[in-house]
Amino acid sequence: MASTATEAVVSPTDELLAKASALTVQEVPEVELPPHRRHDPQHNMKRSDPFQFGSRYLQENDDVFEFNAWDHVETDDTYKEYAEQQYAMQRGSPVSDFDKNRFNSDPAKWWNLFYKNNTANFFKNRKWLQQEFPILEKVTSENAGPVTLLEVGAGAGNTAFPILANNKNPRLKVHACDFSKKAVEVMRSHEEYNTDLMQADVWDAAGEDLPPGLEESSVDVVLMIFIFSALSPKQWEQAVRNIYRVLKPGGEVCFRDYGRGDLAQVRFKKGRYLEENFYIRGDGTRVYFFEKDELASIWTGASTIPEDEVADETTKEVNEMKSALFDIEELGVDRRMLVNRARKLKMYRCWMQGRFRKK
Repeated sequence: MASTATEAVVSPTDELLAKASALTVQEVPEVELPPHRRHDPQHNMKRSDPFQFGSRYLQENDDVFEFNAWDHVETDDTYKEYAEQQYAMQRGSPVSDFDKNRFNSDPAKWWNLFYKNNTANFFKNRKWLQQEFPILEKVTSENAGPVTLLEVGAGAGNTAFPILANNKNPRLKVHACDFSKKAVEVMRSHEEYNTDLMQADVWDAAGEDLPPGLEESSVDVVLMIFIFSALSPKQWEQAVRNIYRVLKPGGEVCFRDYGRGDLAQVRFKKGRYLEENFYIRGDGTRVYFFEKDELASIWTGASTIPEDEVADETTKEVNEMKSALFDIEELGVDRRMLVNRARKLKMYRCWMQGRFRKK
């Protein structure tokens, strides 16, 4: 006789519970945002290499209005088209010959008025300097030894005073020079002005003389922060020669200025165009917007005159001399997109930054 067995019936619910109990839970580590993508300002250190110019890259799926600024952002087609339209409008409505002479004949007058009219708000502490130019940390260290630093276009001391505030080198001497008498007065009246460490003087960087108190080959570092753009293109060669004369062999120039296509250039209205990339601001001061290759040519001393156009031996000798000024240690284009998150506006900025070493 066959035997029969009664099998227990397992319900679907019990079967599901049994399977669930056999599962193991694997912890997924929290993905840590890189510092440049965090909103916490305490950790938002964007870079360590000064010529990396930031590492907050705008990627395809990013919300452009998440942060106030993005690095290495190329201008879009809409902006490029708008910029070209603006340039055409600017060229078509240049500064009159009368005003061109008025602004070019006495630029110091307009800078004096600028500092006179902006007494309350023209000082901006450039805390970013040592990150952009690591040599400043080196020359202000305790054991750096005797160092002479020249700032050209020192203005209200936006660069000189922050350097002195962080200085640990008792043998550092800062010469802060500006074209404007009013700017020099402001520096000399500053509460941190100490003649043991700093000397502020009026000096025309494109003139024939060297800065007061300085001789040829006497300076270790020259700072030129948004100053070269204030010169007329006709003054560039003389200014570079003056910097070359005053620097020691191997001395370094730290340079930062405006680049072509910067929003400040594109925004200029009618009646502000002096010549290509060169403008008059509303306050009467001048500003130029540079191309990278143009700056390289200016600072190396490379001749812009083709060899077949050289007229005589004298011109050839001058061109040979011009080819031996500075080595380009670094020269980069710092492009950023600044964002107004409240108004949903994108603003493209462009700056040039370089280090040039005297041969």
